[in-house]
Amino acid sequence: MKKKNKIKQYIKEYHWSNIFAMIRNNRLNPKVCNEGFSNKLVVLTGATSGIGYITAKKYASMGANLLCINRNREKSEALRNEIEKNDGVKCNYILADLSKLEDIKRAADELVKLETPIDVIIHNAGVYLTNRELTADGLEKVFVVHYLSSFIMNYMLMEKLKAQEKARIILVNSEGHRFAAWGIRTDDLNWEKRHYSGLNSYGSAKASQLLSMIVFREQFKDSGVTINAMHPGAVKTGTGQENGPIYRWFKRNFFDKTLKSPDISAEALYYLGASKEIEAINGEFFNLTTEEEPAPPALDREVADELWKVSIEMAKLNS
Repeated sequence: MKKKNKIKQYIKEYHWSNIFAMIRNNRLNPKVCNEGFSNKLVVLTGATSGIGYITAKKYASMGANLLCINRNREKSEALRNEIEKNDGVKCNYILADLSKLEDIKRAADELVKLETPIDVIIHNAGVYLTNRELTADGLEKVFVVHYLSSFIMNYMLMEKLKAQEKARIILVNSEGHRFAAWGIRTDDLNWEKRHYSGLNSYGSAKASQLLSMIVFREQFKDSGVTINAMHPGAVKTGTGQENGPIYRWFKRNFFDKTLKSPDISAEALYYLGASKEIEAINGEFFNLTTEEEPAPPALDREVADELWKVSIEMAKLNS
């Protein structure tokens, strides 16, 4: 379908009630799960800072063993030592740069080969760039880190997770998917034909995550495996440090002062991963722990199918 027709479609599908619901939900605190998670295995990307770091400590405090996928060896060692000393659980790690296809596939392959069942996978790693940057594979970096890395790992892990007959996948998404107000461009995921902006590229990547969830939900139907996405709240993290000094100054002196602690995100991620109340819920978007309807472009099944095919080609998964 042509882009003009898609815009007309989305205009009809937008409702003010959804915006009011988002505003209302942004004020809510996450639901709390007090159930333990002993001897469970949690895979977590981007665990050495921000939301990932606090989430790793939360799951460890509840008895879970961790397998973290990080870029930095020194920080990964420090995290492992801290958690194993304080909580008495295992905290292993895989070193991988989630902007590189080779690293993503290698990490996924290590997960596939695990003899231990994976109970929860949390795709948390992210990046925010104000200027377009290409990866070593010639792909737009924000798209790869936020979307394609999670797509590749979920795709490669499908058979293992189905064979387990139970697992939860959680995508750390964002209300920022609404920045892609008129949908994603599957013919320009590298931002070669359009003006690049940080908000637009971020919104497109997050909308892509939600679109992929539509197809993954069907792939996992009746298997005991669920996939859900969540907005982690307006919290203070280190995201954006790759940008220039002006952006970092504004973030430190203005943006960060209005943000909450990432503790609320970790509480929500634990609830979504451990609570028995939602173990049958599949393919939903949560604002923290409150179910919410995403923007219309993130619910477009036609685009979801097209993106699925393009993603397989971009990631070279056919071979």
